[in-house]
Amino acid sequence: MTDAPGLWRGLRRFTPARIALGRAGNAQPTEAHLAFQAAHAAARDAVHAALDTAALAADLAAAGLSSQAVRSACPDRRTYLLRPDLGRRLHDADRAALVPAPGAIAFVVCDGLSALAVQRHAAPLLARVLPALGQSGPVVIATQGRVALGDDIGGALQAEAVAVLIGERPGLSTPDSLGVYLTWQPRPGRSDAERNCISNIRAEGLPVDQAAAKLLWLITRMRQLRLTGVELKDEQPAALPPSK
Repeated sequence: MTDAPGLWRGLRRFTPARIALGRAGNAQPTEAHLAFQAAHAAARDAVHAALDTAALAADLAAAGLSSQAVRSACPDRRTYLLRPDLGRRLHDADRAALVPAPGAIAFVVCDGLSALAVQRHAAPLLARVLPALGQSGPVVIATQGRVALGDDIGGALQAEAVAVLIGERPGLSTPDSLGVYLTWQPRPGRSDAERNCISNIRAEGLPVDQAAAKLLWLITRMRQLRLTGVELKDEQPAALPPSK
């Protein structure tokens, strides 16, 4: 007779999902319960952690990329969590400080719901993408920002397009997942249907190298078609395995 619990335990090698945890009476084993509590705490910490903008700017500078820091209209983290609308608007004083870059692709790095993800993955991703585009900027570091903040920033910069790198909502095993949202002709009022998204960028998800290749492919197609969103299909050819 097949050992079903044993088979389930074997599957744990292939996924971080909580499967085959076992049981102690009517409850989970203590080890599984404590692991859940630790993962939940890590997710909460990721949501509330502050982005170290100085360290991120230094990481970008080490890759030869200049940056500028801005804020959304949210004065603090509590407001950010309660008022998503304010996280989509640029602070008026910071808007005036942006120097237009007509025709460029603006790259906006937002803390979003996981500053941890941005701190770990944003600079390595941009270090691969911008040199391949022959572009050194503009890179804008934004705090208390939502995805649509990129529309406001891109519009102020008169950018051709905007790529928003943002910390995604943490899961119980993914506190450091980075997302990228690409929007053609950004301006306030753009909808999510007008964006392309690359999600789950992290070592255990979509590695940075693969994410950079996908973003560069989408940018190339975006410039050819002059659009993004539901009309820009992700038809990037699958990479061939290395020859033996």
